Amino acid sequence: MASERDELIDLCVRVPGSTSNLGPGFDFVGLALSIFLDARIVGRSRTSSHELADLRGTASAWPRGPDNVFLRAFDHATDALGLARAPLRFAIASEIPLARGLGSSGAAIAAGLLLARARASTTAALESDETLCAWGCEIEGHPDNTSASLLGGCTLSIPRADGTLRVIRQDLHPSLGFAVAWPEQALATRDARAVLPRDVPFADAVENPRRLAALLEGLRSGDEELLRLGEHDRLHVRHRLELIGRGAEALAAARESGAWLATVSGSGSALFAIGPHARMDAIAEAMRGELSGPRGGAATARVVEAVAGTPVVGPG
Repeated sequence: MASERDELIDLCVRVPGSTSNLGPGFDFVGLALSIFLDARIVGRSRTSSHELADLRGTASAWPRGPDNVFLRAFDHATDALGLARAPLRFAIASEIPLARGLGSSGAAIAAGLLLARARASTTAALESDETLCAWGCEIEGHPDNTSASLLGGCTLSIPRADGTLRVIRQDLHPSLGFAVAWPEQALATRDARAVLPRDVPFADAVENPRRLAALLEGLRSGDEELLRLGEHDRLHVRHRLELIGRGAEALAAARESGAWLATVSGSGSALFAIGPHARMDAIAEAMRGELSGPRGGAATARVVEAVAGTPVVGPG
């Protein structure tokens, strides 16, 4: 059994949140964004189990029991790597909004996996990034957000028959700007999945691959028309928009403000837009204004960047 590096018990990692799907890329496309979660091992637990000793930002609302996906991911990787389980204390700070489709659970899972891997002391135990992506998919149930948070950039995750993943890095053209907006209303992933139909018409099944091809080439080339064509989805977006108050109006406002692509982020309730850098502030504000509604609710919007590269674990 591999031993743990006690001299590196104080470890930290910064992991990006993510958007996923991007319209027709359902449970396939993930994009790491510049909204972050910071996780740190701060020492040995004073009890017989892990302690979430310091939770800040949106992490302050995390469950502290067995439903905590960060701890589940950390223990999953610890066991898979052959490390002895040792109760530890963790400090977490996150700015990723919860239940908004911006990869809060995917980032938490990625942070747990990365910290556990960093504690392995032998080269043989240092599992590949792709293996961590497969573990992330196993824990979350879909691969797009965890893969993006683990690898950075835009990822395309394809499950193999044996349960492993093939993850492809999708090129992004430097001309592309990104913005997200989310309402005060949260939307649990289970609720967003519950509204999806069990069967889809044949015409919808045929159309989505066409749109996905346009989306991927538009991301690579920065072609405005391809991104507009590639935005359209027939599997999930229209169903989820019904759960997001003024979501359709916000997407229309983004397009009117210059967005080339505007869609639901992940399972919602956040929205995501792509357009020229010079228009992203206006696009973000247009989405925020509509999501706020006539009474000026507490909607939030941000211009964000794609975050490239696997997060680096280092001393705390």
